[in-house]
Amino acid sequence: MSATRAYDYIIVGAGSAGCLLAKRLSADPAARVLLLEAGQARSHFWLRLPVGYFRSIYDPRFSRQFATEPQPETGNRDIGWPRGRVLGGSSAINGLLYIRGLKSDFDAWADAGATGWGYEDVLPMFVRSERYAGTASRFHGTRGELGVSDLRNDHPHCRHWLDAAQQAGFDYNPDFNGERDDGVGPYQLTLRGHWRCSAADAFLSADVRSRPNLDIETGALAARIVLAGQRATGIEWLRDGARHTSHAEHEVLVCAGALQSPHLLQLSGIGPAADLERAGIAVRVDSPEVGANLQDHYQARVMVRLRDRQSLNCDLRSPLKVAAMGWQWLVHRRGPLTVGAGQVGGVVRSPVAGDERPDLLLNVMPLSVDRPGDPLHRFSGFSASVSQCRPASRGRLLAISADPLAAPRIHTNYLTEAQDVRCLVAGLKVLRDIYAQPAFKDLVGGEHLPGPDVSSDAQLESYARRNGGTVFHPSGTCRMGGDDRAVLDPALRVKGVSGLRVIDASSMPAMVSTNTNAATIMIAEHGASLLGGRVDRARGEPSAHPAPQVA
Repeated sequence: MSATRAYDYIIVGAGSAGCLLAKRLSADPAARVLLLEAGQARSHFWLRLPVGYFRSIYDPRFSRQFATEPQPETGNRDIGWPRGRVLGGSSAINGLLYIRGLKSDFDAWADAGATGWGYEDVLPMFVRSERYAGTASRFHGTRGELGVSDLRNDHPHCRHWLDAAQQAGFDYNPDFNGERDDGVGPYQLTLRGHWRCSAADAFLSADVRSRPNLDIETGALAARIVLAGQRATGIEWLRDGARHTSHAEHEVLVCAGALQSPHLLQLSGIGPAADLERAGIAVRVDSPEVGANLQDHYQARVMVRLRDRQSLNCDLRSPLKVAAMGWQWLVHRRGPLTVGAGQVGGVVRSPVAGDERPDLLLNVMPLSVDRPGDPLHRFSGFSASVSQCRPASRGRLLAISADPLAAPRIHTNYLTEAQDVRCLVAGLKVLRDIYAQPAFKDLVGGEHLPGPDVSSDAQLESYARRNGGTVFHPSGTCRMGGDDRAVLDPALRVKGVSGLRVIDASSMPAMVSTNTNAATIMIAEHGASLLGGRVDRARGEPSAHPAPQVA
């Protein structure tokens, strides 16, 4: 086993959270920072082109494919969960949507014991990292690093869908990240110039990577957190079969994501004692909810065949139209090559919503495909999907052995709560109702999925269970809170261990109602503020003037 030099901070995972933390912490020349990433520093056209996520998300060069346990509630299928395995993490392969969540999501965190995480507390953290291409305001920053752009593709059928959604009773909202967070409208995307703006693009620019106090090790898989008593003192990591140990004089910051962060804690003996013992892992801290509270958005879609041939299914089979798309992207930085996983959509209430908060997340694309990476359908297709904003079902992740190379066992527990099923069925009806409005109905030549024979609630439920899937938003597996069972306190510190924090989507007490990337970057920005202050190397502690800490 080889030993590397000591650092003040060791960051595990160069994803949305880790990249930001690496930049913020290494801005202090007195702080020695190590950033560990299991993937490689790759630059590839499909990683950079916005629409390239269709090619990259399931590509094993760029993502690690996690299997989930088959369950009867979703047709006993293995629903794979890809996670980014490059600098930038999943922000390098995601669908680029920049939507922060509902304001009430964060207020609910604070009400549940995550003091300091209400909407007004976190809004400045969203604004701080944002480089919005529009006008600066209370809600948008233009001086940060993360490129955020309004939609740059104006597809006529997406306009028709928005008109139809308004005819169905939903209000138009031009900016889900502004004054109002519900309604239907266009999505903003993490774009900068022609290209995707991943967390690595945003926060690990060449000048940052060249800082003498920042080391970035790629191909480095964290194997366990080194503990001295009840204090985290470093990370043991693997590369090319060799085992290395790096020492952290101040803190270890785990930013490996909602799957790998709890897995790393469990491999280190921090987790549910009985489960760790069954896996052959020595227990250091009995923390029953490490790996529990697992949440994800589960979607079902309504796809239709269009009467005309204005679907991207058709356009991408025409060499002339593909050339026109390329020219539009190259010269004007607009068009279909700039889109992500959704162009327009909404956050709305269904008839079965349990309170006044929106419970449906809608996502619309002028194309149809079975899943990203598969060929587009041969017919002229149009797709709209629905997910429940805040699922009640909770899954669990467990290490199966002390071997860091052995993937954890993931139980999604999708649709195990009745309210989740009712909401999803209601959402499918909402999508059908929008398609049936005057602004859209004459465009439709027939429903492809679920199909005209699927009409009753029971049939729609069966369809959703057999045909639905992940929206790639796992979260909540190291939740923060003020109660005794919470894994983290509101300052993101692991309870029962000093010198150790988890800073990523796993810290969410309950998942945000929308996509999770923007909120994860905010969590890292807030985490960086909690870690503020120069490092006193003699003591391995913050100086006498740190940033304010959350109580």
